[in-house]
Amino acid sequence: MEDIPLAPSEMQELERAECLRLLAHCAVGRVAFTDGALPAVQPVTYHLDEEEVVFRTKNGSKLAAATRHAVVGFEVDDFDLEARTGWSVLGIGEAYEIVDPARLAALADTLTDPWVKGHDAHTIAIPLQLVTGRRLVADS
Repeated sequence: MEDIPLAPSEMQELERAECLRLLAHCAVGRVAFTDGALPAVQPVTYHLDEEEVVFRTKNGSKLAAATRHAVVGFEVDDFDLEARTGWSVLGIGEAYEIVDPARLAALADTLTDPWVKGHDAHTIAIPLQLVTGRRLVADS
């Protein structure tokens, strides 16, 4: 692998509104949770519903068990390594399972998860109580 010359870059903090805008335009993120007192991270397809990240997970999965009423992290990013530009958003909140039939019905069309098939799934929400983000921009 040959070395790519790297241009200088600058890191900028993002406002909450910009973080939410970026979250709304992506489809895959990572949930950071605790599994047996150890850190774990799992990719999920998700939907941003107002200021909550919503995703589905299989019944009996470690992710389903670990996220119920636990404080978790949710991260999404996009980078261009050659240009040394990109962004990263991290949300933190106490996850809970959505069980209200009306809300589940309202979300049904937005949660088309290729990794979770059938009806044997849990719908998990992470209210974004804390959201931070950074953008890496190339110096001109």
